[in-house]
Amino acid sequence: MKSPETPVRIEDVAVNRFHQHLTLSACIGWSMVGYIVSVIGVATIPIAAELHLSGNEQGMVAAMELLGVFFGGFVGGALTGRFGRRRPYALGPLIILAVSLSMYWVQSSTVMAVLRVFSGLAVGIEYTSAGSLLTEFIPQKSRGSRLSLLTVMWFAGAALAYIVGTTVLASWGPSAWRHIMASPALIAITMLLLRLDAPESPRWLLSKGRKDEADRIIKKVYGPGFSLENLGEHSSTKAMRFLDAIRAGYGPRILFVVVFWACAVVPMFALYAFVPRLFSALHLTGDMASYGSIAITLLLALGCGLASGLINLIGRRTMIIGSFLFSGLGLLGLGLFPNAPGWIVLTLFGIYALFIGGAQVLEIVYPNELFPTEIRPAAVGFGASLAALSSSAGTWLVPLALELIGIGNTMMAAAAITFLGLLVSVLLAPETRAMSLDEAASLDR
Repeated sequence: MKSPETPVRIEDVAVNRFHQHLTLSACIGWSMVGYIVSVIGVATIPIAAELHLSGNEQGMVAAMELLGVFFGGFVGGALTGRFGRRRPYALGPLIILAVSLSMYWVQSSTVMAVLRVFSGLAVGIEYTSAGSLLTEFIPQKSRGSRLSLLTVMWFAGAALAYIVGTTVLASWGPSAWRHIMASPALIAITMLLLRLDAPESPRWLLSKGRKDEADRIIKKVYGPGFSLENLGEHSSTKAMRFLDAIRAGYGPRILFVVVFWACAVVPMFALYAFVPRLFSALHLTGDMASYGSIAITLLLALGCGLASGLINLIGRRTMIIGSFLFSGLGLLGLGLFPNAPGWIVLTLFGIYALFIGGAQVLEIVYPNELFPTEIRPAAVGFGASLAALSSSAGTWLVPLALELIGIGNTMMAAAAITFLGLLVSVLLAPETRAMSLDEAASLDR
């Protein structure tokens, strides 16, 4: 690659083989996250039968993953901010490998719950390290679509967990749940092999004053004709902590990220975890319920895929407002008409599943674009942690809500949370389309 006479920003170069490899590596990581978060749903019944788990113990095991994500977001943000992106990028798969292999020999709910916490910890680290590394290398024109692709792969991993789990149980019987819970180890090994030669982020190195190292990595990735001059506007070497960012004026952005992220995931996780029970409460049974569950999963993935393709066309702000508006209307319809015919119930559920994809993909795009290099992983980790805590509470409360206030009011509560996300987005969501990282993170616009 020849050096241009006028420095060209690295964010304006074409996507090369390195970017493709990095995208693949990050996508497999996020498919693993979707897989390990969802696989417990397939294996819960045989696990409970063999380990004699009570209903409370089953809930504890299921919730511990999200508790681990809560801590993992903070830990991952701290590690990725202090030690760089590269080492935590390999740490997450290592933890998953160890935890998955340990799952094969687990004999009690307590041990399984502890392992699930560590699994969630690895998920939190993956959120912060993979997102930051991809953000800081991918060219501006491809950044939104490639970051949003991570969410698509999350749902692909979740779907794969159900396919693998159902197939294994059908072929080998209930005792094969141990193989199912150990299966993420195969994905973790693949991730480690792909990440062995991952470079450190030049932006992070520059923020730490390590200019020579940053320059060497730029030359290695983009060619000998490129240097720090091509990095663009980012030249700050002043350290910034999370509290410094709040004092500097990033507080409203942090509030926006935390609230919209929680409003996007709380109804989705809570409802998705109990689709069969919700369908039953909505008088949807038999083949329609079975095929409906599959359809909802596919529509969630399709919605994220469409959002990934449209993100640069319609922009971030328009996408998040439309996503919360139309998905909220779907939930509102279910709340107002809980006794509607089955095809109407499925249609309303489908509207929610399809349109919530916009907010889901922006959970990784917005936090990575709205903050400077020094606090980017901390902001992502903070959002992921509080979203996980909210999701854990929401998932725990759904069965209780169905018993105490009924299906209609439960769906109305989910709609209210979604409309809160709409309100916050209308008030605070910025537009970052067609901006460099420095422009998107700047408060002076």
